[in-house]
Amino acid sequence: MAAVTHTLLGHAVHRSEDPDLLTGRARFIAAQAPAGALRVVFVRSQVAHGELRSVDVEAAAQMPGVRGIWTAATLALEPQGDRENPALLRPVLAEGRVRFVGEAVAVIAADTLGAAYDAADAVVVDVDPLPAVVGPVEAAGPDVALLFPEHGSNVVAGGHHDPDPAFFDDADVVAHVRMSHHRVAPVPMEPNAFAVEPTADGGWNVWASTQSVFGVREAVAKVLGADASAVRVRAPWVGGGFGAKGGVYPEQLVVAAVSARLDRPVVWAETRTENLLAMTHGRAQVHDVEIGATRDGRFTGLRVLGWADVGAYPGRGMFIPMVTRRMSSGVYRFPKVDFSAVTVVTTTTPTGPYRGAGRPEAAALVERAVDALADELGMDPVELRRRNFPDPSEFPFTTATGATYDSGDYAASLDAALALADYEGLRADQQRRRQDPMAALLGIGVATYVETSGGGQEMGSVRVLTDGTVEVVTGSVANGQGHQTTWAQIAASVLGVPLEVVRVVASDTGLVDHGVGSFGSRSLQLGGSAVHEAASVVVDQARRLAADLLEAAPEDIVVADGGLAVAGVPASGRSWAELASVAESRAELLAHSLDFGRGGSFPSGCHVAVVEIDRQTGKVELRDMVAVDDCGVVINPLLAEGQVHGGLAQGIAQMLLEEVRFDADGNPLTSTLVDYGIPSAADLPSFTTAHTVTPSPNNPLGAKGIGESGTTGSIAAVWNAVVDALEPFGVRHLDGPFTAETVWRAMQGQTGSS
Repeated sequence: MAAVTHTLLGHAVHRSEDPDLLTGRARFIAAQAPAGALRVVFVRSQVAHGELRSVDVEAAAQMPGVRGIWTAATLALEPQGDRENPALLRPVLAEGRVRFVGEAVAVIAADTLGAAYDAADAVVVDVDPLPAVVGPVEAAGPDVALLFPEHGSNVVAGGHHDPDPAFFDDADVVAHVRMSHHRVAPVPMEPNAFAVEPTADGGWNVWASTQSVFGVREAVAKVLGADASAVRVRAPWVGGGFGAKGGVYPEQLVVAAVSARLDRPVVWAETRTENLLAMTHGRAQVHDVEIGATRDGRFTGLRVLGWADVGAYPGRGMFIPMVTRRMSSGVYRFPKVDFSAVTVVTTTTPTGPYRGAGRPEAAALVERAVDALADELGMDPVELRRRNFPDPSEFPFTTATGATYDSGDYAASLDAALALADYEGLRADQQRRRQDPMAALLGIGVATYVETSGGGQEMGSVRVLTDGTVEVVTGSVANGQGHQTTWAQIAASVLGVPLEVVRVVASDTGLVDHGVGSFGSRSLQLGGSAVHEAASVVVDQARRLAADLLEAAPEDIVVADGGLAVAGVPASGRSWAELASVAESRAELLAHSLDFGRGGSFPSGCHVAVVEIDRQTGKVELRDMVAVDDCGVVINPLLAEGQVHGGLAQGIAQMLLEEVRFDADGNPLTSTLVDYGIPSAADLPSFTTAHTVTPSPNNPLGAKGIGESGTTGSIAAVWNAVVDALEPFGVRHLDGPFTAETVWRAMQGQTGSS
């Protein structure tokens, strides 16, 4: 038995999840409903804002196959929201008023999906329309319709203060940009889905496509009037979440209540249109940004006036403007930041976290401002950035907004990205093209970014069984990241065993004692660190046991391939199966469980986007994207690369293709994938990626989050690239998405330029 001389950490281990996904063995909720389950369908408002006069279900209730139909009055569930502000609570089925197209007003349970839809068509919903309020700036203004008249305003948080007239007195140059971060839809491959089954012992089995099984369990138990221990929630295969599945939706609570009323198993799965209308949207902020600097390019201050749209009901979107404020300093040494914002309700789909959740907005606002300032100063935007980075020796670095960054080397990421992109060559090519009226416009967008990840804590446990199997239990919930592979990789590295003997248990409240879930790029640095620490404790337990068996000092016992041995005496080894059997015979276990939480981390990096714009049509083509990201120590390069690629795709698509749109009456204009432009592989170039490494001191792995970095950096980079390309046309700023029409109009001086 040889001592372990290598580790699986840092190796590109292939995902063990993929065979099931690629061969179709992975089953999602809609395809594995409980036997005999009724199908649930919601009747939804087709009016954005109005008084709900009546919901006539009499004809629908008599239709074949219908087992039950309920409205707010007959279901009688408590509303969701902040109990300290009852005026803003959200009924789980609309009551008294509807506030967005797609809000559920009734629910039907039937034998088949077809019967449920037929009954839904027979429900008559009478709404007396009220004026719609679309857009956060408009909603905060005077003389607009109020969504919650008893609240007295559409502003539900925050406030604007009078600007300090002396704020920029120490600046030689001040640049200004007004920017809109338009709404986007998460569009996971699997829409929301939920199934509930009463059990013979009076409990409940629940299957949820969620990022937090324990969050769902608590909410469902409350609705059912049951103890949480009576509710078992499982998230089987989850077809994407991106933050939007991190909370509990009203529909999920309604489905649980329907199951209880009928004492039958029921299942609900959104259609794609329902998903686009009812799943929380992302972004939806507007920022008025001013940035000041001395003539030699040293920043003196940043001032931001913001408006954030949480849609029809304040919910999970409420915290996002605070994240944007916290991260608004970006990677720079700003002596002062003045950030004020209001959060408003509008007659649109509620908003919530979406990949980045406030960090892409912060990165975009400061990076666009820096480019605008470079233009005012006549300075290369790269040089302006470089002059305002904190030095690596200054970390941990506390910003003017109170965020304390754990570690970083922003110049290293910038240098690496510029070299990979051939920045100097690109600028030379750009100048040549600008002399040729027939050449496509070339734009180069540079964005250095920092984001925050990994707050709170997460549970992890490790246990060695008598057959040598290693059982890893985690409170995190995978929805595509590769947790099963990574947690096995970590445990196998600490214990010196093959990956094949590690079994990962997750996403099931019946098998996992407690946990938080997966969002905010927290899983590896918290859940992974918990597994690492628990495995290390198990090694210490086994070391003491082996020392007793081998009559050696514990400090002389080392991890060997498949077990432990005396250092330098490999033949003395005991396998993990042997050690676990001895421990069990002594009424002991080789096992440990813990909650890990030691502060989050601040991933960073630099992205360079290169675009070409057709002078005649305004069509934008992303030619190249370079991403150099610093996520601390990389545990699995293959999985990290996958996270970066996915994040880049979503950030790029946001700026070039995707936008949730409403008309002036609050009617959605993008309620199908015919209208809402998600990308295919053909819409994106091959990416050039690399990593710099500044380990985080806040966890034993030295890891930082990587799930949202690709989105955070790419949005700002593409934004800057398009505006850079349009400089010959006098365009100083333009809001996305950069469709051919939007860009062409800007080139004609018709809209969007300043």
